[in-house]
Amino acid sequence: MPSVVTQKIYSYLKEEECFGGYKAAEKYKNEIQDFYNASAQLLNSHSRNISFAFNATDAYARVLSSIPFEKNQIIITTDDDYVSNYLNFLALKEKYGILIHRIRTMDSGELDMNHFRELATKPGVALVAVTHVPTNSGLIQDVYSIGKICLKHDLLYLVDACQSVGQLPIDVQELHCDFLSVTGRKFLRGPRGTGLLYVSDRVLNMGLAPLFLDLKGADWISEDKFSIIDSAQRYELWELPYALLLGLKESILYALDLNLESIRDTNKQLIQRLNHNLTQIKDIHQHDRGIHKSNILTFHKEGKGLEETTRFLDKNKVYYSVAHRSNALIDLKKKNREWVIRFSPHYFNTLKEMDQVSELLEAL
Repeated sequence: MPSVVTQKIYSYLKEEECFGGYKAAEKYKNEIQDFYNASAQLLNSHSRNISFAFNATDAYARVLSSIPFEKNQIIITTDDDYVSNYLNFLALKEKYGILIHRIRTMDSGELDMNHFRELATKPGVALVAVTHVPTNSGLIQDVYSIGKICLKHDLLYLVDACQSVGQLPIDVQELHCDFLSVTGRKFLRGPRGTGLLYVSDRVLNMGLAPLFLDLKGADWISEDKFSIIDSAQRYELWELPYALLLGLKESILYALDLNLESIRDTNKQLIQRLNHNLTQIKDIHQHDRGIHKSNILTFHKEGKGLEETTRFLDKNKVYYSVAHRSNALIDLKKKNREWVIRFSPHYFNTLKEMDQVSELLEAL
């Protein structure tokens, strides 16, 4: 996280230490409201369409709970959706008898839009749910083209932007999405335990709301009746970690100040250098497909097991993560891999560091 993020968190916690939660929240109420304004600016939206979440999966689950699924209704998704999302789909299948249809993936890694057009015309489609950038791959899925087709057929559309917001410019108006879930801790460089949810005006006007509400999302107007509030904050709970919320706001302002287009361009230079370097190294196999790729690169080195690889990277102070088959069952099964190493260079990295890590991998 940038230092301004942690400083904001610490300063708010100090207020809570001295004056308690209620007084601190009252003192910072304008700054807290500015979280919604900054998030709206990030996504080209309005503050009424923004809800705080504890992470992207929390936001995603609240969306799914707000849709009144019925037996044999269809969720359309992809082979590259996030593991927690897919587990939610399977839970809905088990509980409500919904059907899960996946858009075909072509050999290039791109989605087969003709196939999606066919799926979109099927009766009973309740939701289209697509992950913009999968956690296990540098693939960028064409969520914008999906959105245009959803708009044409009046389909509810949920985009998981967990890995894309913060490294790529995102415009929900161009996406034509009804929901967009975001985490704070990844490319936005915000604190863990934060995220946000975009909810379209169409959804608000439809009256959709999470299955479980509290006094933040609804008004108790009589003994046996409530009314939901007229904003995306109906998807929130009243009790929020305001120190972390303000930290997330600072990370958003930080990214906006740097400019998302500039971040994207810098990141592109980094990933292109790293990709080029690794293609020159014998026995390094990269596993990312697609015409457009993000700043996630996955690979393994032939003849090197997971334990040996991670021990070497740790020893040389290289930061990475591991995607296991259980994290991306469909994709890694097709790639015949039990695991891959994931690098995620960001704009604070340098081209020199891309060269340094490549030289290390050559020595592995």
